[in-house]
Amino acid sequence: MSFVAKPADIAVSKKLHLSRSKSGLDLWTLAVGAIALLIAAPVLVVAASLFTPAWDVWQHLAATVLGRYVANSLALMLGVGAGVVVLGTGTAWLVTMTQFPGRGILSWALLLPLAFPAYLLAYTYTELLDYYGPVQTGLRSLFGFQSAQDYWFPPIRSLGGAIALLVLTLYPYVYLLARVAFGEQSVCTLEASRSLGCNPWQSFWRVALPLARPAIAAGTALALMETLGDFGTVQYFSVDTFTTGIYRTWFGMGERAAASQLAALLMLFVLALIVLEQWFRRQGRYYQKRGKSYSQNRFRLGGWRSGLAIAACIVPLLLGFLVPAGLLLHMTLRNLNQLTDPRLWGFAKNSFLAAALTAGLAGAIALLLAYGVRLRPNGWMNLSLRTSALGYAIPGSVIAVGVLVPLGAFDNSVDAWMQRTFGISTGLLLSGTIVALVFAYLVRFLAVALNSVESGLERIKPSLDNAARSLGENSLGVLRRVHAPLMGGSLLSAALLVFVDVMKELPATLIVRPFNFDTLAVRVYQLASDERLAESSAAALVIVAVGLVPVILLSQQIAGGDRN
Repeated sequence: MSFVAKPADIAVSKKLHLSRSKSGLDLWTLAVGAIALLIAAPVLVVAASLFTPAWDVWQHLAATVLGRYVANSLALMLGVGAGVVVLGTGTAWLVTMTQFPGRGILSWALLLPLAFPAYLLAYTYTELLDYYGPVQTGLRSLFGFQSAQDYWFPPIRSLGGAIALLVLTLYPYVYLLARVAFGEQSVCTLEASRSLGCNPWQSFWRVALPLARPAIAAGTALALMETLGDFGTVQYFSVDTFTTGIYRTWFGMGERAAASQLAALLMLFVLALIVLEQWFRRQGRYYQKRGKSYSQNRFRLGGWRSGLAIAACIVPLLLGFLVPAGLLLHMTLRNLNQLTDPRLWGFAKNSFLAAALTAGLAGAIALLLAYGVRLRPNGWMNLSLRTSALGYAIPGSVIAVGVLVPLGAFDNSVDAWMQRTFGISTGLLLSGTIVALVFAYLVRFLAVALNSVESGLERIKPSLDNAARSLGENSLGVLRRVHAPLMGGSLLSAALLVFVDVMKELPATLIVRPFNFDTLAVRVYQLASDERLAESSAAALVIVAVGLVPVILLSQQIAGGDRN
């Protein structure tokens, strides 16, 4: 049976639709604002501590450790920044603009070090290069040295060692973005430079590098944010930075005010880094006509040049992934009894539980926030969305302080009120629970899910929304019955990325985790700190294996792009 709608009916339907839409959008605005404020609360709490009068705390910090924290953090940033720019940009140029044997495999394999957290690399290389490790033991045996006084070997547990290992794990950030930038450059621009007498090196230095400068700056900023947030590497190498200072001040000295002040100062470092990166992008803004990719006309290397290119790409892959992964696998095979240890599976269960809860919540929250902005694309909603993503730029130790301070105050207030009113002590309701831990993870990694969900929503045509609303669906109905099914891949990617990040997270987990709730990352850290890396090799290998999943997916996309 069919019918034809009358114009009057259509007008009434439109009015009802607009009234429902307006009411729903107001509710969405309130909901998105409330969620964003809740997620950003820990960051705002830490920032507010800067305005808390604590001159005695600052005087004590300045007289004792502050200078060392600032000097080591700056040195670490300068060293890592220079290293990732050289290594990431150089390898990206070679695999994008030149042709040499093995280029296709190396183009995606250079991303594999992303699967290794820096602290795992620190533990494995200490086992390999320390005085009692196989390298120095072999050198003493080979040359007949009797002690360390008979020869010189670079110390791995040092500021230089921390810089080297962080470069090996973080250069893929620059490599990936620089590779995309080089690949999108128009072949006409580069061939014009060649016709004007520039050799390949001059074309790279004068044309390709300035065009890729914004992407390189963005990748370097990401690497430096990870550097400032690193805890396991610098703590294991006894390099005092802000992250180690926050942990030591909170747990070693019990000075929460001082830890909050240090966390706020570290956050200022991060914000200064973001502002500097944005300024650098504006100063290096270049425009070019889009044309065919340079990959269709790569410069072919031969002879010794080909050998140097292969070596330049294999060395970071070898040192950043193959050697440490091989050592962990070797130690795991020599200690197979680890795999039958019920404690290992208990730690794995804790890690997977926390990661799965966070991944599911992050995907759902990101979907609600992004969809709310789609419904009401105004300045307030966009500000709320960006505010909720602040945590990704903030180190995990800072997030941990921002979570525990308000939760502790809330628990103490509730406990005091219950004791006054009913004579009952409630103890800690939220602090030291998995709720606090998952909340800290959400603050830290929600931006990862938002990026994936936003890109998925952008691919859905607005006409589908209009069609669903014309059939009587409200905002939630459109989200549940239209957008969510169409965004299955984006939601899965968002959850997967958050899951992997939570599995690797160490500083926030160390500070916020419940009593007797150790994860794989914490277990590896504890055993490695006691010089028992062999016992932790299986747990470390699980972390690396989980981290390989998104890297492999990203590598497949790159390999597919090379075939196009």
